[in-house]
Amino acid sequence: MKAIRYYRYGSSDVLQLRDVDKPAVNDGEVLVRVRAVALNPLDLYYLHGSPYIARVQTGLTRPKAHGLGFDLAGTIEATGRHVTSLQPGHEIFGTCSQTLAEYLSAGEDAAVLRKPGSLTFEQAAAVPVSAVTALQALRDKARVRPGHKVLVNGAAGGVGPFAVQIAKSLGAEVTGVCSTRNVDLVASIGADHIIDYTKEDFTRSGQHYDVLVDIAGNRTLPECRRVLTPSGALVGVGAPSKGRWIGPMTRPVKMLLLAPVVSQRMTFFMAQPSRDDLVVLRDLLETKQVTPVIDRTYPLREVHAAIQYLESGHAQGKVVITI
Repeated sequence: MKAIRYYRYGSSDVLQLRDVDKPAVNDGEVLVRVRAVALNPLDLYYLHGSPYIARVQTGLTRPKAHGLGFDLAGTIEATGRHVTSLQPGHEIFGTCSQTLAEYLSAGEDAAVLRKPGSLTFEQAAAVPVSAVTALQALRDKARVRPGHKVLVNGAAGGVGPFAVQIAKSLGAEVTGVCSTRNVDLVASIGADHIIDYTKEDFTRSGQHYDVLVDIAGNRTLPECRRVLTPSGALVGVGAPSKGRWIGPMTRPVKMLLLAPVVSQRMTFFMAQPSRDDLVVLRDLLETKQVTPVIDRTYPLREVHAAIQYLESGHAQGKVVITI
């Protein structure tokens, strides 16, 4: 089978499309024929081995794992004899590891489940990491309730469109911050208000919000606090990767130090794969409350170009690899 492999940290140039053995399937596992994979900033951390602190998990001098990719959608091709919840022919979506391959094996307890029939494989693959991140940020960390005013800073990237739509599904009044080229996109997914950051500084608008989901991570903490109500919540999802040693971890450290001395709730988190959360999202997808936004698709042999486009920071929605 074909699979993306890399054996040293670096740019997309270190990625290789190689012939490797199809994985074996143990009694409690399923064999998945992968059809689509969405890329995430997490893939870039694994590829670059940067910030260096991440290498505690990924490998100090070279990658521990040689595959890349976390999101996927595909078809169950075979099951181990102890598997009961999934059957050959089932179309699934979810999160695994090293998904940029034609086939992979996964445990029955992995964060995968039947995909909505109305979604293409590409649409389904776009969901897991980004949508679970948005759901956990809004529901669990910010505790959004009907009537809350929610500001999404970075409303047009990978996580942003899901955050806008999920906040709406929770009954919030949503304002999306984006550039001029993305105004129509953010309007099309249901944002009540849109701030074009090239024309207006949202931190000086005089408006106050119950929740700020900060995906862009491009404003200081005092600026973010300025737009929150006294009891509002700032949830950091993304941050610029500045510096090779701790990179985006600088921001969460600052939030951790500030949180005990201010009235507003401040938290930065990394989403955790969750099958239960995928069930929630599947319901939102099936009822059309959430629709994946895909910018571009690339075939597996062009994954290096897809990585470069993701790194550019200009993606309007998700970047997806078809396999």
